[in-house]
Amino acid sequence: MNKTLLIARSEYLRRVLTKGFVLGVLLAPVGMVLLIALPLLTSLISSDDGERRVAVLDESGQLYQAVAEAVPERFAVERAAAPLDSLRAQVLDERLDMAIVLPPSLLTGTGDATAYTRAGGGLAQFDDIRSGVRDAVRGVRLREVGAPAEVQAVLDERPGLQSVTVTDDGDAADGAFVASAIGYVSGFVIYFLVFIYGAMVMRGVIEEKQNRIVEVMASSVRPFELLMGKVLGIGAVGLTQIALWTALGAVVLAALGPLLAAFAGPPAAAGPGAPPADLPFDVGAITALLTPGFLLILVLCFLGGYLFYAALFAAVGSAVEQESDAQALTIPVTLPAIVPMLFLFPMLEQPDSSLSVVLSILPPFSTVLLPVRVAVTDVPFWQIALSLGLLAAAFVGAIWVAARVYRVGILMYGKKATFRDLAKWVRTA
Repeated sequence: MNKTLLIARSEYLRRVLTKGFVLGVLLAPVGMVLLIALPLLTSLISSDDGERRVAVLDESGQLYQAVAEAVPERFAVERAAAPLDSLRAQVLDERLDMAIVLPPSLLTGTGDATAYTRAGGGLAQFDDIRSGVRDAVRGVRLREVGAPAEVQAVLDERPGLQSVTVTDDGDAADGAFVASAIGYVSGFVIYFLVFIYGAMVMRGVIEEKQNRIVEVMASSVRPFELLMGKVLGIGAVGLTQIALWTALGAVVLAALGPLLAAFAGPPAAAGPGAPPADLPFDVGAITALLTPGFLLILVLCFLGGYLFYAALFAAVGSAVEQESDAQALTIPVTLPAIVPMLFLFPMLEQPDSSLSVVLSILPPFSTVLLPVRVAVTDVPFWQIALSLGLLAAAFVGAIWVAARVYRVGILMYGKKATFRDLAKWVRTA
């Protein structure tokens, strides 16, 4: 068997057959469950805290009943007979959760209502009360000007807005929200995975150099084969972990589906005039985006980015004897990877702009930005092919530079390498 493959196999098995790897694979779905379940449980628990007492001081004399009917049922609304100072005191000593003052100027549109709460009353609670007061004031003002009930019903309706994407193959429901979310998440995932496993390569090189294992290996294996074997082996570990996370994540989401449906409750029966559900996404939109082609692009971008950065990290690791000494040398490696993160939001907003097109093609930015752009817009095949081709060429160039540094650096002891030393090794190795 080729020596490079033997080293890659050794690196792969040495990391996969460990308790840490197994725990890492299993803990990711557990973390996903917690991220989904904890907010639901928190919302469920907080909703069972009992009614919140709200006193309404209606100085207008016409709004109390409308406000009491408009706010959600979890608020126990009562008419306040005490003056404002007394209501503030009751809020402070927690006999009331909120006191609302409705001035007469609300009916003329020249004033605002005021809600008095203790610190930490909650944004959701305030928003619900504000919406109830607005609806109540609008209804009373419409009745005062003699607006028919039909007009009030029309103003109360909140029609949805459905987005449709027009393509050469026909019209389809727009999955802009899902596309943006998937593109954003995929960009971050690739960014973090590339650095996690790239740094793992660097630490492995430093450990072997410290233990003098590399001296023994260098006597029977060429430095380039050693470098490539390490990079490929750890990269295979990353792909294995991603595949297992994807499979386990799908199982977790499938298992949580009934729980989410039960928590959300049965859908309300649609009737004449009923507002459509303004959901930003659906399962069909997610499935439509996660095509084999898109997943293949994700894998290729991860591989290209990982191989590029892993080679550079390995070169840095070979030039130092301790991980703390590598911090200064890793700055030129990490800076190009930070740039794509700064352009994630602009690309989500304008994926077809000239800047977005260029950044999604040029390596190493394309590692993160190409999947984002593919998720949110139709990218011509030639741009995808050019981007992946340039990424492969960048890896070849990085591995050439890294191999020359690696060849000298792994046997260099007792001196902290500088950028000038690295440049000299590249020229003379």
